[in-house]
Amino acid sequence: MLANLKNIAHLIRIARTLARHDALFPVELLNIQTLTFIARAVRRRRKDLTQGQRLAAAFTELGPTFIKLGQGLSTRSDLIGENMAVELAVLQDNLPPFSSETARNIIESQLEVRLSDIFSQFDEQPVAAASIAQVHFATLKNGDDVAVKILRPNIAKRVARDLQLFYWIAGLIEKRNPDYAERLKPVQVVETLEETVKIELDLRMEAASASKLRENFVGWEGFYVPKIYWQHTASQVLVMERVGGLKINDRKALQKSGFDPDEILRNSSQALFKQVFDDGFFHADLHPGNVFVNDRGEIVPIDFGIMGHVDLKSRAYVAEILAGFLTRDYMKVARAHFNAGYVPKHKSIEAFALACRAVGEPVMDLPINEISLARLLGQMFKVAEDFEMQAQPHLLLLQKTMMMSEGVGRALNPEVNMWKLAEPLVLKWVHENMGPKAKLQEVLENAQEIALKIPEIIKKLDAYLDKELARNSSAD
Repeated sequence: MLANLKNIAHLIRIARTLARHDALFPVELLNIQTLTFIARAVRRRRKDLTQGQRLAAAFTELGPTFIKLGQGLSTRSDLIGENMAVELAVLQDNLPPFSSETARNIIESQLEVRLSDIFSQFDEQPVAAASIAQVHFATLKNGDDVAVKILRPNIAKRVARDLQLFYWIAGLIEKRNPDYAERLKPVQVVETLEETVKIELDLRMEAASASKLRENFVGWEGFYVPKIYWQHTASQVLVMERVGGLKINDRKALQKSGFDPDEILRNSSQALFKQVFDDGFFHADLHPGNVFVNDRGEIVPIDFGIMGHVDLKSRAYVAEILAGFLTRDYMKVARAHFNAGYVPKHKSIEAFALACRAVGEPVMDLPINEISLARLLGQMFKVAEDFEMQAQPHLLLLQKTMMMSEGVGRALNPEVNMWKLAEPLVLKWVHENMGPKAKLQEVLENAQEIALKIPEIIKKLDAYLDKELARNSSAD
């Protein structure tokens, strides 16, 4: 009972904040007439902003977990619409910093050493302060320049409280607005948010992601992932090689420094392709503030809190639909959906191919530099709903990442389409991983796996027969 009263009080506070920003549609989803009436009574009309911009402003005021919710919803254009998804994707979570004394205390408590034992110099003023953590520059005793990321104090408790509230609200939506809940799946949205935020609340997980991405790019020219200092990293503290450079979307600054934006665009396109298709592990927060070009002309990502995973089946699906759209083979696009099991087999593949054409042709007829495959994928997912395709969160995250990358690509050279640069790689990957040779290799590998199991099967069969013989002998 007490918990419900607290939740109601929090809900009223949220409704008032949403009303101040004229972003009441989340309140209206609850279908609670009294709450909606009160919120509308105090609403301030904001016709100067779009609905998505108003919601983003409200989430920013409501704090860290709401910001993360907004960023998570930005990957669900299938639920909230493409325009709002784009507007929520740019949610910034800059917050006032906590004190350097608090930062020092957290570092010393987490690493169980005095700050002066690790660093010869530690900047008191943070270079960035976000909703989950803030970053200070420092220099290690060995002279290495590093960036030190420190979780906000008590952030885990605040997030846990907000998540409990979100689950309660999700339950209300399911009870009071079942038709919308069927499509929105509010509990699933909160579960996805909880999974993401829990990873961000343990900086060892971010360190592991950075370490894995760095390992994947060993020997790769043009893309550099900063080093993690594991001996100085804990759940609330992450120490990483300090990197810097020019923002990847600052074409003029890049040219002024002697870099070729077209070459950087090629490297960016190929690096994304490698992450998604070769490794199945990609940086999923590639907005311009998280990607730099260093003095060697290498692309350098930072902030590894949000990463995406795509298994081989999903990679094959994405590669086939990209190849299908690039070559305007809409039956290939349709088959990819059916082969992956995303569209039920009782649906008509011919009708679905026609729907793919209806989505693809208007886009593919645009000038090459205006084609957005990320936007096309978003529309494709929307159309696929009519054919009973369930939302695939990992693919929606990939689609958002592709959209960010396209934005960077247009900034580097508005006349070049990054997917045309990647087209040969996509087609080659499809041929090598899904062509006849790949199918034969798969059969051989399966046969080899079965062959390796034969001795164990024979052994188990012998044991079973011996047991049966012994049982029959005793019965006689």
